[in-house]
Amino acid sequence: MSEYPAGHERESCTVSATGEKNMRNFRFGFTVDSPGSQRELAQICGTAEAWGYDVVLAVDHLGPERSSPFSVLVAAAYASERLRVGTHVLNIGYWNPSILAREVATAVRLSEGRLELGIGSGIVKAQYDAARIPWQPFQERMDRLNATIDEVEKLLSTEHGLGLPPLMVGGSSDRALGIAAEHADIASFGGRYQVPGEPPGTLRFVTPAEADKGVEFLRARAGSRADEIETNSFILHVEVTDDRHAAAERIAAARDPHFLVQDAQHALETPFMLLGTEEEIARQLIEGRERYGFSYITVRRPHMELFGPIIERVRQLE
Repeated sequence: MSEYPAGHERESCTVSATGEKNMRNFRFGFTVDSPGSQRELAQICGTAEAWGYDVVLAVDHLGPERSSPFSVLVAAAYASERLRVGTHVLNIGYWNPSILAREVATAVRLSEGRLELGIGSGIVKAQYDAARIPWQPFQERMDRLNATIDEVEKLLSTEHGLGLPPLMVGGSSDRALGIAAEHADIASFGGRYQVPGEPPGTLRFVTPAEADKGVEFLRARAGSRADEIETNSFILHVEVTDDRHAAAERIAAARDPHFLVQDAQHALETPFMLLGTEEEIARQLIEGRERYGFSYITVRRPHMELFGPIIERVRQLE
């Protein structure tokens, strides 16, 4: 576990002597994939700062059209003096611990301590296959994730004279949440499950009941440090509309194999999809913080500008 730099708020969700719950402050982040130039990235970061975002996060995908996550986040750190930078999330199968420790140490220095390190097990088998990287079974990927955290922390302490930066562990399975409970400062709920018996990458949205169960499991496993862990919700789809029910019906009917829902009601209720007016979405986020503890909200790059006004609406409603 890591200490956050001075000035970075880490309020816990606690209960006062009167029984009133004190909720953690909201933070908002967005992912960046492959900006075309430093100027474009600087413009993106400037827009994000104006809307009130707190964190810019580089993704970790392979292919010649993709960008190196650490190059992107260091460039983003130069483009902004306020935004924190991070990864959401590194695919652990791509990284040797020694190389990862070197990249982390460099990014910590060049970002002047604004780095948040996010890692996960990886869910897109096709990218591993295209890069000729062996795709390991789920439990083996989890074992590797756990071992890599330990080794990188050791390397950063002994070889680089640094501690582990604030650590995010991403995933929705009990195994991933157990690793987050043991190691992480931030537990990121990815919002999708692999559909059993279907090809890898066939993913459906988590239901509210499953999200409840995941949060309860995380807190139980974390024990005395449960209130120290910030919970992140990775929002996979944002749609501002005056008719959220019609949008949900359309999404359910599409049967996109990467964004499956059981029915329209599932699309309306999952905490990882936001449909409605700006006011409706803002209230959904506040209710989600109350129910699940999701106070750190991350959206994908295509939704960054669309979601921007909702940040202001959330803070007004608070």
